[in-house]
Amino acid sequence: MSAMKDKLKADLTASMKSRDEVRLRTIRMALAAVNVEEVAGKEARQLSDDEVIKVLTKEAKKRREAAEAFQNAGRAEQAQAELDEQAVLEEYLPAQLSDEELAQIVDAAVAETGASGPQAMGQVMKVVNPKVAGKAEGGRVAAAVRARLTA
Repeated sequence: MSAMKDKLKADLTASMKSRDEVRLRTIRMALAAVNVEEVAGKEARQLSDDEVIKVLTKEAKKRREAAEAFQNAGRAEQAQAELDEQAVLEEYLPAQLSDEELAQIVDAAVAETGASGPQAMGQVMKVVNPKVAGKAEGGRVAAAVRARLTA
């Protein structure tokens, strides 16, 4: 079992003992998502820490989008509940890159590939994505690359 999954299970037990409902609910949901991912496909497998982080990133994004939808619908209480769950999930994720750090990585990738113009976006994304995996959301990365190539 991966160290990340072990940590989630230990934190689940701790949140049960401390009666922290938001944390308990969120970790249960995260473990369920990890278990679903483990049995998806042709045969069951153990997820690595990187794969567990990808699942948690996906769940955090779902929470952020749901909070935005609730906020737009005027349901502030549900939006806050989603944001609380997202905050718990982000404790398990690597720190996000700042805009400056992301711009430096994009600039280096553009220089490395010699890309120019928006049609070269795919080349640059292939170089940038492995460097920012888990540290920056895909849409944010694509926007930074697009902005750099059109400048």
